[in-house]
Amino acid sequence: METVATTRMSSKGQVVIPETIRKRLKLEEGSQFVVVGDADVIILKAIAPPDLGKFDALIQQARKQAKAAGLKRKDIESAIAKARERK
Repeated sequence: METVATTRMSSKGQVVIPETIRKRLKLEEGSQFVVVGDADVIILKAIAPPDLGKFDALIQQARKQAKAAGLKRKDIESAIAKARERK
């Protein structure tokens, strides 16, 4: 179900997202967006921080794979140092 509404931009470039849309999308103060503009079209895409539980699971998986590959902490630290030198 689409909700269509109009809004205006302030002299400071601020745009108010109408209440009906904020409620439907469950947007709250501090919500973050990616903004894309092309010609006369502006798209706001709501973004949310990643789920830390999923991040922890990825870290555990990476550690298991590193261990299975025989990598040691020193190897990883060395690879990071080399990558930072190239910048």
